[in-house]
Amino acid sequence: MQPTQLPLKDIHLPDTISGWPPAIGWWLVAISIPLVLFFLYWLYKRLTRKTALKTAKKTLAMIRHYGVKDNDKKLRELSVLIRRVAISTSPRAQVASLTGREWLAFLDQSVTGSPFSQGCGQLLAEAAYRKNTPTESEISQLISLCDDWLNAQTQYSKRKHKS
Repeated sequence: MQPTQLPLKDIHLPDTISGWPPAIGWWLVAISIPLVLFFLYWLYKRLTRKTALKTAKKTLAMIRHYGVKDNDKKLRELSVLIRRVAISTSPRAQVASLTGREWLAFLDQSVTGSPFSQGCGQLLAEAAYRKNTPTESEISQLISLCDDWLNAQTQYSKRKHKS
């Protein structure tokens, strides 16, 4: 028999590779990208919250120890500090528009009792309308109350991240 006459069959090409189902590596990438994005968002929120509270505590210490002698200016600085921390640690839409009694009621949620609505914390809402400047005693009580509020925010942050 001659080699050209051998009973050989034609070469069969394999089927084309389809795109579906994807390989396991693509499944892992598809699952890991949303998980990584969620983790980065969570980490960003946690770090900014901690940073805001740490910075606020340092600023409060500066107001307490190295602040100016003018009690009106101390009161304004305390008010700005508490507002900034509240906006940084709580949803902005919920906190930014609060004024007067609503603002004080929001601050009371973090501490026991009603020291903002019924105590020395009222200075934060009434300062612009008072004729006389707050006394040194009132300012020191308010600084102490603000310190308690900041500590309550820190405790809330720890409880929230544990669960």
